[in-house]
Amino acid sequence: MRPIPLNEETAAIATQIIWFEPPSEALADPVRFMAYAMTYAIHEQMRVLRRYVSDDEFREAIDHAPAGIIDARSWAYWNSKMGRYPPPPLPVRRFGNSVGPDISALTRAYENGNPDLARKMSLEEIRRRARDEWRAKHGPRKTS
Repeated sequence: MRPIPLNEETAAIATQIIWFEPPSEALADPVRFMAYAMTYAIHEQMRVLRRYVSDDEFREAIDHAPAGIIDARSWAYWNSKMGRYPPPPLPVRRFGNSVGPDISALTRAYENGNPDLARKMSLEEIRRRARDEWRAKHGPRKTS
C-alpha cells in the first residue's frame, strides 16, 4: 500500500482519528492508519482519505488490518463496501503459541467462495487446537 501523504488535510484527520500519536507517526503505517479510520473516521474524513487510497489499496488495508482495532460492525460495513459479503472473519490477536484460527486459511476459504467453510473452520480450528493443547498438558482422559 502506498503511503498516505502528510499534508494539512491528512494531518488534521490523523490528529482526530489517532489522537495519541503525532500525525507523522500515525500516517507512517498506512494499513494501521486505515484500520483506525475504518473504525473512527466520519464520512467526510473517509471521503478525503479515499482520494489518497484506491480500492485495491483499501482492500489491502482490510486484508492486513492489525487485530483489535476494527470493531465487528465496521469490519462488516467496509467489507460490504468492497464487495465482500458476508465478510471474512475479523483478524485475531495472537500471543506466542496461543490458540486461534489460521487467518490465512480462513481468508483463502472465503476468497474461494466458501464463507460458511471459513466460519466453520475458525470455530472447529479453535476447538481442535484447544483440545490438543489441553491433552498435551494434562494427558488423555482417565476412566475409572
